[in-house]
Amino acid sequence: MGDMSKKYEEYTITKDGQLMLAKAEKEQIETAWDRLQAQLPQCGYCELGLSCRNCSMGPCRVDPFGEGPQKGVCGADADIIVARNFGRMIAAGAAAHSDHGRDLVEVLANVAEGKAPGYEIKDPEKMKRVAAEFGVDTKGKDTLQIAQELADAMQEEYGTRKKRLQFVSRVPQKRLDTWEKLGIVPRGIDRETSEMMHRTHMGVDNDWQSLLLHGLRNALSDGWGGSMIATEVSDILFGTPSPVTSAINMGVLKEDHVNIIVHGHNPVVSEMICQATEDEDLVQLAKDKGAKGINLAGLCCTGNELLMRRGIPMAGNHLMTELVIVTGAVEMILVDYQCIMPALGHVAKCFHTKMISTSDKAKFPEMEHREFHPENARELARELVREAVENFERRIPERVYIPVEPIKTMSGFSVEAILHALGGTPDPLIEAIKTGKIRGAVGVVGCNNPKIKHDYGHVTLTRRLIENDILVVDTGCAAIANAKAGFKVPEAVELAGPGLREVCGALGIPPVLHVGSCVDNVRILVLAAALANALGVDISDLPLAGAAPEWYSEKAVSIAVYVVGSGIFTVLGTTPPILGSMNVVKMATEGLNDVIGATLAVEPDPEKAAILIRRHIEKKRAGLGLPSIEV
Repeated sequence: MGDMSKKYEEYTITKDGQLMLAKAEKEQIETAWDRLQAQLPQCGYCELGLSCRNCSMGPCRVDPFGEGPQKGVCGADADIIVARNFGRMIAAGAAAHSDHGRDLVEVLANVAEGKAPGYEIKDPEKMKRVAAEFGVDTKGKDTLQIAQELADAMQEEYGTRKKRLQFVSRVPQKRLDTWEKLGIVPRGIDRETSEMMHRTHMGVDNDWQSLLLHGLRNALSDGWGGSMIATEVSDILFGTPSPVTSAINMGVLKEDHVNIIVHGHNPVVSEMICQATEDEDLVQLAKDKGAKGINLAGLCCTGNELLMRRGIPMAGNHLMTELVIVTGAVEMILVDYQCIMPALGHVAKCFHTKMISTSDKAKFPEMEHREFHPENARELARELVREAVENFERRIPERVYIPVEPIKTMSGFSVEAILHALGGTPDPLIEAIKTGKIRGAVGVVGCNNPKIKHDYGHVTLTRRLIENDILVVDTGCAAIANAKAGFKVPEAVELAGPGLREVCGALGIPPVLHVGSCVDNVRILVLAAALANALGVDISDLPLAGAAPEWYSEKAVSIAVYVVGSGIFTVLGTTPPILGSMNVVKMATEGLNDVIGATLAVEPDPEKAAILIRRHIEKKRAGLGLPSIEV
């Protein structure tokens, strides 16, 4: 198996991934990499953003070489088509994350009404702080009454008639002034997405610059609206994360236990499954079936949620989902929504693994559908864990292959936890930045994409940043990659530059801080705003950057745009479908700097991306009058 795995070194840098790909080939199980090869060559018009299916006069395409059609049937040229397509990507991504937030607010409302057995308010103090932001008077009210009024106020954010979203109050004044000047202050969460879909209908907004500006507004409604609501309500319901030690990679699966995996993005399901796996009668049933117990592990961002709050181990990120099944050691995988490959059900048919879909808005082929709702979640979780335990007897021992030992990782760095580590104020971090011990900070975030060697972009970029005294905070699949690389234990300070090593060593923290799932990128925004407010500057003045080295999803597009809209330079590892319009490309990579104070950049080589980011950070340090070094 080891020799056979070498051919997969160009696909992934992870040992467990290489070994499991070899096993998949041996057992003739198709994976995402196989399906990518079968798709090549991919449509060039689509890659450039020059195809349009927005009405039935099409589909249309514009020839990038000027030899074929230069306009669609309606007359839309390359600039219009590319801007419309990009706008719709932003809208889809914003809708996905913001709808996630709506689901959590609905659970909060059900808890308040006593209709969600098993759920509770885990952080009532944070709830009071957030309620105060929304104008909810908490004096003399019990926890459930506050929860009800806060849920009502948050639900209003989705279709509000106000001039701005409530969390815009967290934005530094200089940044807000820029938004107001451009007319992009986000109003209602659903309103901005709905307006984007309206604008991109044939015959509405046909000015590419106007479309891009509304794209910024739409993304900001996600970052400072739906996603921020999702993170805050998750903390209220399930607890605000604090540092916790756990383990990561496929080695967290246990050959002598019932293995249950949760996958997706919504902690509403995974929290109940976690509770059920701890029930004594179900643990005893597992022992009666010949197992030593029940082992719960996570995949993707549902796993990140459990890792952050409960220290539940993680088996892998997006491109490892099929390979986890190929271990032959998993009794059940429960999925909710987002980043779940439709192929998973088919792969599971090759093993004894039971696949269960749980969301009313996400069904998948060859999976059993069992919907979770607040009122039935606790009992349904118990039923499904029982079924997983009973499935243990169907496992075929000779097909079980767990290829590696787990790696330790440290997680749970919410904004509150970071500030607590700093003594309750950002001042020590500011001082470290001023002296140059920490030269700046970068959010490394996003997905995996089979077009890029798995985990290579995340790990290489992060390594180069921390060795140059740049603090890294990460989320999502990037966070899992960096944990597997060993960057998230206090001992990893040995990989950091001397200044970062000194600061992190004194605090007893890693040089790479895991701040959560992909909606939790908003924690980075909140921290950036706190730093800007403390210094009396705009976010765009700070030595900060963002990076998504292996992104693939529309959610990542929305994230990148709201990070840039918030004033943070962001580097993408794969090119969004905008190359068909040089005007759009120039605006995204140059023009936005004059408009919003930050731009996008595309650099697939993480070594070069690290240099781009270091140069940007040194430029921002110089602008603040801080000591700088040549890059």
